[in-house]
Amino acid sequence: MARGDRTTLADVAADAGVSVSTASLAFSGAGPVAPKTREKVLASAARLGYRGPDPVARSLRRGETGVIAVVVGDRLQRSFSDPVSTQTLDGIAQELGERGLGLLLVPSDTFGDVPPLLRHGAMDAAIIAGLSAPGDPALRALRERGVPVVCIEATRRDASTVEIQDRAGTAELTGELVALGHTRIAVITLPFGPQRHRRFFDPAGDVRPAYTPTRNRWAGVRDAGVLPVLAVEPATSLVDEGVACGRMLLDRPDRPTAVVAASDLLAAGVLLAARDLGLRVPEDVSVAGFDGVDLPWLAPDVLTSVTQPLTEKGRTAARAAAALAAGEKPRHHLLPVTLRTGTTTGPAPR
Repeated sequence: MARGDRTTLADVAADAGVSVSTASLAFSGAGPVAPKTREKVLASAARLGYRGPDPVARSLRRGETGVIAVVVGDRLQRSFSDPVSTQTLDGIAQELGERGLGLLLVPSDTFGDVPPLLRHGAMDAAIIAGLSAPGDPALRALRERGVPVVCIEATRRDASTVEIQDRAGTAELTGELVALGHTRIAVITLPFGPQRHRRFFDPAGDVRPAYTPTRNRWAGVRDAGVLPVLAVEPATSLVDEGVACGRMLLDRPDRPTAVVAASDLLAAGVLLAARDLGLRVPEDVSVAGFDGVDLPWLAPDVLTSVTQPLTEKGRTAARAAAALAAGEKPRHHLLPVTLRTGTTTGPAPR
């Protein structure tokens, strides 16, 4: 009689004196098998060293893969240089690992074709972890396949979503600057949509960003009763871009007394630009960001920022994806943020 790893379900069925289908039902618990019969099958399995049906084969029969795809809407090199992205991905990986689920990381360039993995790769659900706008080709491809989707920081009715209270957090942050006497406040937003470019835009105009975080954080500034004196849309949300945008705002005679940047990396770039221009922070200009990430290389400065729960945001998205894969309905998740006062904001200069 076969034993151990070579033992098959047919061997167990023969030893127990039952059919293969009955033995299968005894293991799955999915059908009407008498308790005595089930005990006989399990006793035979224990005697022969049979550990149960192959989980891979069983998952394939059920149409399950045990894999959750995570779509990063950018090049991996750029995503991995952003602590917001890496901490969120870390939370996703932690949660999926604890649940015994695999992670399929898929970079998706919004300017190019949909990656073949999204069209044909095996997955039970997908998480859109990068910025996503209506008509996103990656999201559309997943929808065409019937793959359930979780969107991080995107408002949708046909998917589970994980959002943060960024509008309220930005309003609180901007209100702090107003309370410090600042009336000449400039803003650097996040990119408006897939076609990214660095530019000034009219803050009094009809501002309609396609990306939800950009829209929310811009609305938060306006909720605080502030019409920025200058406003810049960046091409990316990285430090070098913050330096370039910072120079646009600060290297001028009518410079603002405070800059609100929609990410900490952009704010860090503004701080570096201010130092290069010989400006004191916060005596000459206050700088505030969003995300609450740890940037020790800015020492001795610590950014005033809105802190978001990055790891928990990733974990929440992973839990939502696992729930969708199990057949549950889409849900909306909203996570809180907190204001962190650092060394980079102070009273408006006289």
